[in-house]
Amino acid sequence: MSDANRGRVKFERGHKRVRTYIAGRLVADTLTPGLVWELPYFPTYYVPLADVRAKLEPTGTTKHSPSRGDGVEYDVVIDDLRRPGAALCYPDSPIPELRDQVRLDWNAMDEWFEEDEPIYVHPRDPYSRVDILGSSRHVRVELDGVTVADSHSPRILFETGLPPRYYLPLTDTRMDLLAPSATVTHCPYKGTAAYFTIRIAGTDHPDLAWIYRTPLPESQKIAGLVCFYNEKLDIYLDGVLQERPRTHFS
Repeated sequence: MSDANRGRVKFERGHKRVRTYIAGRLVADTLTPGLVWELPYFPTYYVPLADVRAKLEPTGTTKHSPSRGDGVEYDVVIDDLRRPGAALCYPDSPIPELRDQVRLDWNAMDEWFEEDEPIYVHPRDPYSRVDILGSSRHVRVELDGVTVADSHSPRILFETGLPPRYYLPLTDTRMDLLAPSATVTHCPYKGTAAYFTIRIAGTDHPDLAWIYRTPLPESQKIAGLVCFYNEKLDIYLDGVLQERPRTHFS
């Protein structure tokens, strides 16, 4: 990224109805959400102030952003509930579209909806796509010279900005080498993933594999299949060792 573009954010008007709740009480309901890319990986929702149903009480704190300007922090108050510092406004932002918007802290809210469907972790990026394709390619996964999985029936998940992920049947996986871990992650496109530690020759390799046992409807093709980090294990595709990709998971 050049110095001229460093710290800049992208704003785009969304077209989905977006609602958010605290303890079942409506905090905001908008037909014109703002999508703001504060990070390159995914957008954040900004809501027009006119569409906020809760009270916003200033905390007296400001937060400076090189791109968005000085942000005024607010508590979100609805009935007898208060979420401290859960809202941020940029009334004098150098980005005009942000001046009448509020950023509601994602994790301070209890539920988010796009139209009538709940969403998790962060808004779906309109420029990200997930395709899951059945394949007969030969996938072999190796760690420290030990074959952990070997399959001719992978489901290959192609997600914008990430390397292909190879989801393999449990019957093609050395489940005797995998031990469930306590780690759980959430994805707005796939759902909730549970993780495995791989144990080889008395050494634990934590959280190198995961499974979506009950994925979101659009990702049902990977239900009950196990996947391994391309970045951290050796994956052979049709007998050819694949170069380990460099991502933020590396």
